[in-house]
Amino acid sequence: MTFNVLIPARLASTRLPDKPLANIAGVPMVVRVAQQALRSGAHSVVVAADSLEIVNACQAYGITAVLTRTDHPSGSDRLAEACDLLALPDDAIVVNVQGDEPLIDPQLITDVAHLLARRPQAAMSTAAHALDDVADFHNPNVVKVVLDAQHMALYFSRAPIAFARDAPDQLPSPAPLRHIGIYAYRVSFLRLFPKLAQAPLERTESLEQLRALWHGHRIAVHITQHAPGPGVDTPEDLARVRRLLGA
Repeated sequence: MTFNVLIPARLASTRLPDKPLANIAGVPMVVRVAQQALRSGAHSVVVAADSLEIVNACQAYGITAVLTRTDHPSGSDRLAEACDLLALPDDAIVVNVQGDEPLIDPQLITDVAHLLARRPQAAMSTAAHALDDVADFHNPNVVKVVLDAQHMALYFSRAPIAFARDAPDQLPSPAPLRHIGIYAYRVSFLRLFPKLAQAPLERTESLEQLRALWHGHRIAVHITQHAPGPGVDTPEDLARVRRLLGA
C-alpha cells in the first residue's frame, strides 16, 4: 500500500513565535519533522504551510511544500486544502504529522497508515501507548483514550479514563492509554471533516477528534510500546529537544 504524509505548519504561535522555523542543530524544526517522515516509506511528504517563509525554508532543504490560506481554524482544514492543491484522490491515505514533532518515530507513521488500510470500516486511525504514571493519568494535558474489543476508539478525554472506582489513587488494570496526536485519514473523510458541525463534547474537552466520533465515524487505534519523543510547544520544550539532539 502507499500513503502520503502532510505536515501542517503555521508561522504564528502564541507561546513560541515562528515555531516551524526554530533552529535545531542548524536545521529548521519543520524540516527535521519532514526528514523523519521521509524515513517512514511514505509515497510523498509535503509541508502544508501558511507562509512563504516556511515554504522557502523547506525548499532550501529539498522538502516539498505548498502554500495554504492563513485563515484556517484548524490543522485538518489546512490539510483538506492541501489535498485539493495536490489533487489527491478520495481513496488515498494521508498521515497528519504535526510540525512540532522533530523526534517523531518514522515507524509510528508507517504503523498508523497501515492500520487504516487494514480497517475499511474506519475513517481515521491514530495511536496510543500504556500509561505507567499516576500523575500523567490525572493530568488534563495528557489525553486518554478507551477502546472497544476491536481497538476502535470509544472516547477520548482529558479526564482519567477508565476510572478505577475502588482504587482512585492507583492506575487501573489493564493500564490506561495515553493518546498520541498522530492521525491517518482517508482523503474523502479529510475533505468532509471540516464541514461537519462542531460537537458539544469537542467544545467541552477541546479535542477535535471527538467531532468524528460524535458524527458516527470510527477511529482505529494502534497501540505502540513506546512513548513518543517530546514535542515542541514552548521555549522550554525547544531547549530540551535541542539538548537531546546535541544542538
